[in-house]
Amino acid sequence: MAGQTAPFAAFEWMIAWRYLRARRAEGGVSTMTWISLIGITLAVFALIATLAVRSGFRAEFVGTILGANAHVTVYTFGEVDATGRVDRSITEFDDMAARLAAVPGVTRAAPLIRAQVMGAGQGRNSGIDLYGIAATDFQSLPGIAGSDAALGDISAFEDGIALGSGLARELGVGIGDKIRLISPDGVKTAFGTSPRINAYDVVFIFSAGRYDIDRTRAYLPFEEAQVFFNKENTADEIEVMIEEPEAVDLITPALLQAAGPGTQVWTWRDASGGFLRALEVEDNVMFIILSILVLIAAMNIVSGLIMLVKNKGRDIGILRTMGLSEGSVLRVFFICGASTGIAGTLMGVILGSLFALYIDPIFSFVNMMMGGGVWDPAIRGIYALPAELHLDDVLSAMALSLGLSFVVTIFPARKAARMNPVEALRYE
Repeated sequence: MAGQTAPFAAFEWMIAWRYLRARRAEGGVSTMTWISLIGITLAVFALIATLAVRSGFRAEFVGTILGANAHVTVYTFGEVDATGRVDRSITEFDDMAARLAAVPGVTRAAPLIRAQVMGAGQGRNSGIDLYGIAATDFQSLPGIAGSDAALGDISAFEDGIALGSGLARELGVGIGDKIRLISPDGVKTAFGTSPRINAYDVVFIFSAGRYDIDRTRAYLPFEEAQVFFNKENTADEIEVMIEEPEAVDLITPALLQAAGPGTQVWTWRDASGGFLRALEVEDNVMFIILSILVLIAAMNIVSGLIMLVKNKGRDIGILRTMGLSEGSVLRVFFICGASTGIAGTLMGVILGSLFALYIDPIFSFVNMMMGGGVWDPAIRGIYALPAELHLDDVLSAMALSLGLSFVVTIFPARKAARMNPVEALRYE
């Protein structure tokens, strides 16, 4: 009996397949089907590609932050000196660093000297964000010591200065060359403060993966920085690295307690929180926009099915008079629309995944075709377009596309199922 037909029976799939592959002259809508298929494919491809680039950009940005910067920086509130300036120097920095290093989850605590100076080399000048750090601590910075594009010998750090690749290029210096550091806070004389000028050999050139870091940063041995800035027996701050940077908020109370009274902490989230929040808002907006794009592509299925129902009105009437139930007719046209959505989604997933996996050669080809200069690291901060393919992003794109395809297919399928067979055959 027709009422006892199992849902999605073999004959329903057979009828749906015949309708999908029918030519336009036979009452089919193959052209519209192809348009729907291509539209969903491109929409899913764009969605997965955007999600992959979003994930890659965030991972690259956070990775370069965590690889070259402190996860947590510990300061003191400081005291007002005789000149009215707030002196935030840390005198017992070794003891404070030892207490911070003993906190569970901390991998390293290092005293730092930090200041801005002018660098001069080969007749060029540039501002430098200078860090004074112990050699062992410098060699443990993953984003600096682990740089694949590094030049020179990192073990010779105690005998000179380390520069970022962009800074070295700006000053026109290489390994073995000398640069001069100029600090306005020098020796006080009867005629005023005389700038302090020292020359150092360039022994190491690193690339942290971030243009703004490579363009401005330099490292000097801790003791040498103390002498250069007249900060003997003091440090400016304590740099703390932890095992789980993403959970930094959970460890800050313990760090404050270990640092002692009169101290404050500044985490990497505090430093980059505004950018990360803006990135999250942008991600949500882009997902909504691309979801609308997928919906528009899915609406082509509705147009195709409406045309198919109109062209197949006579067939529907005959099938109904032969005993086919409304449910069977609905499922036949649902299969027609859903098959287009499934095929387009799978093709889009494949294209989007291939784009994310082979983004480097694709980007290199585009850069070559455009004559270079497509990606400016001075504007975007990182040196290449990153992409990371995550399973949850792929699954969310698939769920969105299939869900929309299935939902929009129901309405024209119901229209076909409710068609009166007498009306359908009246003028045949």
